[in-house]
This record gives sequence, structure tokens and C-alpha cells, in this order.
Amino acid sequence: MIHEKLPMIISKLSIVIPAYNEGRTIHLILNKVKAVELINDIQKEVIIVNDCSTDDTELAVQRYISQNPEIEIKYYKHDVNQGKGAALHTGISKATGEYLIIQDADLEYDPAEYNDLLKPVVNGFADVVYGSRFMGSNPHRILFFWHTIGNRWLTLASNMFSNLNLTDMETCYKLFKTSMVQGLKLTEKRFGFEPEVTIKMSRIPHIRIYEVGISYYGRTYYEGKKIGWKDGVRAIYCILKFGLFKAK
Repeated sequence: MIHEKLPMIISKLSIVIPAYNEGRTIHLILNKVKAVELINDIQKEVIIVNDCSTDDTELAVQRYISQNPEIEIKYYKHDVNQGKGAALHTGISKATGEYLIIQDADLEYDPAEYNDLLKPVVNGFADVVYGSRFMGSNPHRILFFWHTIGNRWLTLASNMFSNLNLTDMETCYKLFKTSMVQGLKLTEKRFGFEPEVTIKMSRIPHIRIYEVGISYYGRTYYEGKKIGWKDGVRAIYCILKFGLFKAK
């Protein structure tokens, strides 16, 4: 017998934004988040975590909050720089929406596509949705060949241990059922967050993970891109640590 999927009722989406030295552009991404009209009249809760920026990120955020009281923004900051993963840990712990999505503070990903990730959830099919930069017909900036090869290789290695068939494990856009991701014990404080959360999420019994194509407006290092080869090495270590050795 085929059981009809029941629509998921979501009243609030938490948008977790880790920020480090994004004072120049964070207001631009917040404008995009503000402009999005979510399907089914879902409300937005924006959670910004400033990971001890050394520029004027805090001033830019506080100015934006004071000038836009109609949007719900919660602001937290770390007294010591700990890494993107640590900022995500803080943001995830503060989320109160039924679902949450990760949004980088730069302009590489388009909040207008939140609804594309939400559709498999509200239609009753998914608990987790990844936004893939490597599928679909959406625009993708042409940048670094070896970064692309590295991302695909890391995704393949992660899939081998998670038994998933993702095309883009390293994507920023990950939409989680909040109770599920809050129930994980996450330890990676930098970019190792991506393989850790993916592998640990894959082990939740009966979890339903989907993937949709998204746009990608990548940055160069001159434009502020921060991830480097050392983060790739750490990702390999994390795949082995959490996949092969099943570290808690």
C-alpha cells in the first residue's frame, strides 16, 4: 500500500548566519533574507553569530537591527575567534524554528532559493535538504578547477561512509529539522562541520535526506573567500574520524 505523504506544518524557519569580518557586505545578505517571502506564510528568525570579527561587523549588524525592527534578528558574538563550525554550534543551539537553514554572510548563495529547499519538507517528504551547486540549471560562477575536484572528492569520500548519494556535501545550504540537528553532538569548530554533521545526520534511523539544485555566486580570495587547502585536509581527517572510526 502506498501511503500519502502528509504536508508538514512549519510556522518558523531559523536562518543561522555565522559571520567573520563581513562588515562590508553583511547588510546586503540581510536585505536579501528580508526580501524573501517564504511559502505557506512561514516566518523568519535570523540568528547572527559574530565569531570575534576584527572589522566593523558588529557595528554593521547593530545598525541593521536598529534600522529594520520589522525583521526578527537575534545577535550573538564570541569573545574569541573559534571558527565557522563553532559559530554554527552557537546559532543552532539558539534556533527556535521547526526547521533551520545555514546562510553564509557573504553573497555566494541566494536566499531567494530558500523555498526550493523548503518544498520537499512542506510536502511531507524530507527531514533534511541539501542545496547542491553541482546539479540543476541554475547559474554557477566559473572559478577554481581544483576546488571543484576537491569538493567532489570530499563528497565521494563522505558518501562512502554515510551511504548517501549526495552531489555536494560541502554546500553551505543545509536545511535541517531543528530538533534533529540540535540532538547531535557536534564538535568540529571549523570547516570540518560539514562532513561531521553529514555523517552523523545520516545515522539517524529512518531519516529522509533530499537534495535540490541551487545557484552559486562564488567569491575569489581577493573578494574575501576564506576556505583553504588546510581546511580540505581537515575535512579528510573528519571523514575518517567520524566515518571510519565512528567518533562521537
